[in-house]
Amino acid sequence: MNITKLSGVLGMITLMAGTALAHHSFTAEFDVNKPVKLTGKVTEMKFSNPHSWIYLDVETNGKVVNWALETGAANALIRRGWKKTDLPAGTVLHVDGWQARNGTATANVSSVTFPDGKRLFAGSSNESAPQQ
Repeated sequence: MNITKLSGVLGMITLMAGTALAHHSFTAEFDVNKPVKLTGKVTEMKFSNPHSWIYLDVETNGKVVNWALETGAANALIRRGWKKTDLPAGTVLHVDGWQARNGTATANVSSVTFPDGKRLFAGSSNESAPQQ
Protein backbone atom coordinates (compact mmCIF):
# COMPACT_ATOMS: atom_id res chain seq x y z
CA MET A 1 0.00 0.00 0.00
CA ASN A 2 1.45 3.37 -0.91
CA ILE A 3 1.82 6.18 1.62
CA THR A 4 -1.14 8.17 0.21
CA LYS A 5 -3.57 5.28 0.64
CA LEU A 6 -2.17 4.46 4.08
CA SER A 7 -2.60 8.02 5.32
CA GLY A 8 -6.16 8.04 3.93
CA VAL A 9 -7.01 4.83 5.78
CA LEU A 10 -5.47 6.16 9.00
CA GLY A 11 -7.41 9.39 8.59
CA MET A 12 -10.70 7.50 8.27
CA ILE A 13 -9.93 5.40 11.35
CA THR A 14 -9.16 8.56 13.32
CA LEU A 15 -12.44 10.18 12.25
CA MET A 16 -14.47 7.10 13.15
CA ALA A 17 -12.78 6.78 16.56
CA GLY A 18 -13.47 10.44 17.28
CA THR A 19 -17.15 9.97 16.46
CA ALA A 20 -17.41 6.98 18.78
CA LEU A 21 -15.75 8.88 21.62
CA ALA A 22 -18.01 11.90 21.06
CA HIS A 23 -21.03 9.96 22.36
CA HIS A 24 -22.10 11.61 25.59
CA SER A 25 -21.24 10.27 29.00
CA PHE A 26 -23.83 9.93 31.76
CA THR A 27 -22.34 12.76 33.82
CA ALA A 28 -22.36 15.16 30.87
CA GLU A 29 -26.17 15.11 30.76
CA PHE A 30 -27.48 13.60 34.00
CA ASP A 31 -26.82 14.31 37.67
CA VAL A 32 -26.10 11.37 39.98
CA ASN A 33 -27.08 13.69 42.86
CA LYS A 34 -30.60 14.17 41.42
CA PRO A 35 -32.24 10.76 41.74
CA VAL A 36 -35.88 10.65 40.63
CA LYS A 37 -38.70 8.25 41.44
CA LEU A 38 -41.59 8.76 39.07
CA THR A 39 -44.97 7.12 38.73
CA GLY A 40 -47.09 7.73 35.67
CA LYS A 41 -48.67 6.44 32.49
CA VAL A 42 -46.73 5.65 29.35
CA THR A 43 -47.66 7.86 26.41
CA GLU A 44 -45.08 6.40 24.01
CA MET A 45 -42.15 3.97 23.85
CA LYS A 46 -39.51 4.39 21.14
CA PHE A 47 -37.22 1.39 20.67
CA SER A 48 -34.21 2.93 18.93
CA ASN A 49 -30.43 3.24 18.90
CA PRO A 50 -28.24 4.48 20.46
CA HIS A 51 -30.91 5.00 23.16
CA SER A 52 -34.54 4.06 23.51
CA TRP A 53 -36.99 6.48 25.08
CA ILE A 54 -40.06 6.13 27.29
CA TYR A 55 -42.44 9.08 27.51
CA LEU A 56 -44.38 9.13 30.77
CA ASP A 57 -47.18 11.42 31.97
CA VAL A 58 -46.48 12.16 35.63
CA GLU A 59 -49.01 14.06 37.74
CA THR A 60 -47.66 16.26 40.52
CA ASN A 61 -49.91 18.65 42.47
CA GLY A 62 -52.63 18.39 39.82
CA LYS A 63 -50.30 19.23 36.94
CA VAL A 64 -49.34 16.59 34.35
CA VAL A 65 -45.81 16.72 32.96
CA ASN A 66 -44.62 14.44 30.14
CA TRP A 67 -41.16 13.12 31.07
CA ALA A 68 -38.66 11.93 28.44
CA LEU A 69 -36.84 8.92 29.89
CA GLU A 70 -33.63 7.67 28.30
CA THR A 71 -32.84 3.96 28.44
CA GLY A 72 -30.27 1.73 26.79
CA ALA A 73 -30.36 0.80 23.11
CA ALA A 74 -33.13 -1.41 21.78
CA ASN A 75 -30.87 -4.48 21.54
CA ALA A 76 -29.62 -3.97 25.10
CA LEU A 77 -33.20 -3.78 26.37
CA ILE A 78 -34.16 -6.97 24.54
CA ARG A 79 -31.16 -8.76 26.10
CA ARG A 80 -32.47 -7.63 29.52
CA GLY A 81 -35.89 -9.17 28.86
CA TRP A 82 -37.82 -6.24 27.39
CA LYS A 83 -40.31 -6.76 24.56
CA LYS A 84 -41.61 -4.06 22.21
CA THR A 85 -45.11 -4.92 23.42
CA ASP A 86 -44.32 -4.36 27.14
CA LEU A 87 -45.22 -0.67 27.24
CA PRO A 88 -48.39 0.20 25.35
CA ALA A 89 -49.81 3.67 25.96
CA GLY A 90 -51.59 3.80 29.31
CA THR A 91 -49.27 1.33 31.08
CA VAL A 92 -48.58 2.50 34.64
CA LEU A 93 -44.90 2.44 35.62
CA HIS A 94 -42.76 3.26 38.62
CA VAL A 95 -39.43 4.58 37.34
CA ASP A 96 -36.11 5.00 39.13
CA GLY A 97 -33.42 7.13 37.53
CA TRP A 98 -31.55 10.42 37.51
CA GLN A 99 -32.72 13.82 36.31
CA ALA A 100 -31.04 15.83 33.59
CA ARG A 101 -28.51 18.42 34.75
CA ASN A 102 -30.51 21.18 33.05
CA GLY A 103 -33.52 20.54 35.32
CA THR A 104 -35.93 19.60 32.53
CA ALA A 105 -38.37 16.69 32.72
CA THR A 106 -35.75 14.38 31.27
CA ALA A 107 -34.11 11.49 33.07
CA ASN A 108 -31.83 8.51 32.56
CA VAL A 109 -33.58 5.35 33.74
CA SER A 110 -32.13 2.70 36.02
CA SER A 111 -35.23 0.47 36.15
CA VAL A 112 -38.98 0.38 35.64
CA THR A 113 -41.41 -1.53 37.85
CA PHE A 114 -44.91 -2.57 36.83
CA PRO A 115 -47.85 -2.52 39.30
CA ASP A 116 -47.60 -6.34 39.58
CA GLY A 117 -43.99 -6.01 40.82
CA LYS A 118 -42.25 -7.07 37.59
CA ARG A 119 -39.03 -5.07 37.29
CA LEU A 120 -36.96 -4.43 34.17
CA PHE A 121 -33.52 -2.85 34.14
CA ALA A 122 -33.03 -0.12 31.56
CA GLY A 123 -29.33 -0.34 30.72
CA SER A 124 -28.50 3.03 32.24
CA SER A 125 -25.28 4.70 31.14
CA ASN A 126 -24.62 5.48 34.83
CA GLU A 127 -21.72 3.18 35.70
CA SER A 128 -23.02 2.66 39.27
CA ALA A 129 -26.55 1.64 38.15
CA PRO A 130 -27.66 -1.98 38.51
CA GLN A 131 -27.28 -3.69 35.13
CA GLN A 132 -29.15 -6.98 35.63
